Amino acid sequence: MNFSKLDMNLLNAIADLQEVPAGAINVRRDGQAVIRQSSSQVDIRTNPKNNGLVVEVKPGTRDETVHIPVILTRADFQDKVFNTFIIGEDAEVTIIAGCGIHNAGHGESRHDGIHEFVVADNARVKYVEKHYGEGSDQGKKVLNPTTIVRVGKGASVEMEMFQIRGVDDTVRSTIAHVEAGGNLKLLERLMTHGKQNAESLIEINIEGENGTAQILSRSVARDDSTQLFKASLVGKNQCYGHVECDAIIMDSARIKSVPQLVAEDARAELTHEAAIGRIAGEQLTKLMSLGLSEQEAVDTILEGFLR
Repeated sequence: MNFSKLDMNLLNAIADLQEVPAGAINVRRDGQAVIRQSSSQVDIRTNPKNNGLVVEVKPGTRDETVHIPVILTRADFQDKVFNTFIIGEDAEVTIIAGCGIHNAGHGESRHDGIHEFVVADNARVKYVEKHYGEGSDQGKKVLNPTTIVRVGKGASVEMEMFQIRGVDDTVRSTIAHVEAGGNLKLLERLMTHGKQNAESLIEINIEGENGTAQILSRSVARDDSTQLFKASLVGKNQCYGHVECDAIIMDSARIKSVPQLVAEDARAELTHEAAIGRIAGEQLTKLMSLGLSEQEAVDTILEGFLR
């Protein structure tokens, strides 16, 4: 399959792809699968409703990376996909997802991705999802990911969610269930600018004994943008959970952080930290004393904060 320069720029931005890799891969462009390739350990197929994928990782899988990026290149295009990930017992896999939108029109280009993960006992999953938008200033770029996760007994799932830039509106919804001895770590990094709006709605239910969960969010809001971070940890057994939200606010932006802890068992240990503030003056002064301009100093601080 030949990709245009525009296609490859989007794929590189969201999945660090400069060429089509070996192994299991599915590339969706403008609502259609343009590349689909399974491997000996991973099967990728169309789901029964023909509106998305089933990605099945065999039990005991090792050293496998799966790429499932989505790109939108048609102006004012609407896309919706339902994907299911079935991770076999004792498997170890990295899944690289993400969506890049190029909207050169004046209307709205939008991608809604609904991803469900069923992670079997003792499996290990790393999931990376990056969102990116570009194109005309008049055309809106909208991304609404929904993620549903069930972490099996003794399993471990790490999810990294990045919003790079250029996304005008996003509502990120995540619901998770963690069984006995399971661990879920959710890391979120995002920046908004202009009049962009971003909402993160997270609910993690720690259901099994000795289950653990972490929600770590770092964000920057610039110009007239708005952000809402709403994260709920529900401890239903002897468990440990922590929510941490750090945000930098600039210009005329607005940020609302709503961490919520719900203990339904006396043995649940749940904690949270939340901080919203501006860049410290001494940080700017120190970097500018090393020869950086004020803008270079700001960019350096923000890059390090969101890393």
